Amino acid sequence: MKVLVVGSGGREHALLWKAAQSPLVDRLYAAPGNAGMAALAELVPWNGDVEVLAEWALGEGIDLTLVGPEAPLVEGIADAFEKRGLRIFGPTQKAAMIEGSKAFAKKLMERYGIPTARYRVFQDALSALEYVERVGVPIVIKDSGLAAGKGVTVAFDLHTAKQAVTNLLSGPEGGEVVVEEYLEGEEATVLALTDGETILPLLPSQDHKRLLDGDQGPMTGGMGAVAPYPMDGATLRRVEEEILRPLIQGLRAEGVVYRGVVYAGLMLTREGPKVLEFNARFGDPEAQALLPLLQSDLVELALRVAEGRLAGARLSWREGASACVVLAAPGYPESPKKGIPLRIPEPPEGVLVFHAGTRREGEAFVSAGGRVLNVVGLGRHLEEALSRAYAYLPQVGFPGALYRRDIGQKALRRAST
Repeated sequence: MKVLVVGSGGREHALLWKAAQSPLVDRLYAAPGNAGMAALAELVPWNGDVEVLAEWALGEGIDLTLVGPEAPLVEGIADAFEKRGLRIFGPTQKAAMIEGSKAFAKKLMERYGIPTARYRVFQDALSALEYVERVGVPIVIKDSGLAAGKGVTVAFDLHTAKQAVTNLLSGPEGGEVVVEEYLEGEEATVLALTDGETILPLLPSQDHKRLLDGDQGPMTGGMGAVAPYPMDGATLRRVEEEILRPLIQGLRAEGVVYRGVVYAGLMLTREGPKVLEFNARFGDPEAQALLPLLQSDLVELALRVAEGRLAGARLSWREGASACVVLAAPGYPESPKKGIPLRIPEPPEGVLVFHAGTRREGEAFVSAGGRVLNVVGLGRHLEEALSRAYAYLPQVGFPGALYRRDIGQKALRRAST
């Protein structure tokens, strides 16, 4: 089979790495890919136009396409491919609205009784500011549209809350914000494969969103992740029965068949798991932690999803744990420095390196984005996985690399209680 991976980040490198292990695959392509992915696939120049890529895939005879990022899904890449009879792993434009519009997702959760924070949606800044003043802090302000994981402000004072509202709604083109109650608890992620009927949850994982240790600093696309996150069986069953199943069945009742991976970002509250956000694709960096633990053939699973025959499939996982540490460029997330020479020695056993924001300059790799490299440690348990990742970090990287030194510590504390 000819398999195409769409995207250019660490998640897509991990998807490509996993797809390359499938005996079903003859040739791999990545559009547009990154410098690290060139060792596994032919890189396809792509400007983001989904119709252009669909035409190229048709002409090239691509058998299956795996979509990494959210933007092409919200643009309708699955619709463009399916219109041409091409198999694609990723939801349609309508289904991807669970991520494309937080307001849409919240209303969907309300209709189908999916547990989430109380909320209000605003397009008018004055109304939003009056509401924030009335309900007080702590409060959460979210950009309703796509924001690459950075459009959320958790405000503990009124000035911060009002500033977030003003920033999001004061532009000439307007905007839409979701204002939510603040939920207390620990965050975790459950992703699931689905063909619109069958739902196969993956191992629970935990992302680390903030830039600095101790969950300080600005929100980012994600500075690291661990898997499996220690979630008890009863909680995982509640996630499946109270969150994932009502979402997929609710969409289907409204004429939308969801095929791909669904991401449930959760807060584990005293009342049980509640949804912080839905995403329409693999998390980044959760995918980099999860895929190395997956023993099942990703390409076979993606085919079953795309063809609506996931029923009867089983997931097989390697024993142990995985920890992903993200190395980001100086200035990330506001203005990351590009063109920094990278040092990437051969990783030892139990360590993987996935490229994100990298490009080739002669024989060398240089930084080309905010999140530059992903170092993944594998081990019999989370302590060993973390130890391997962090032991390799001094050898890899670049001057001024930003990374968190406390990835996985919350999961370790939870496992010990």
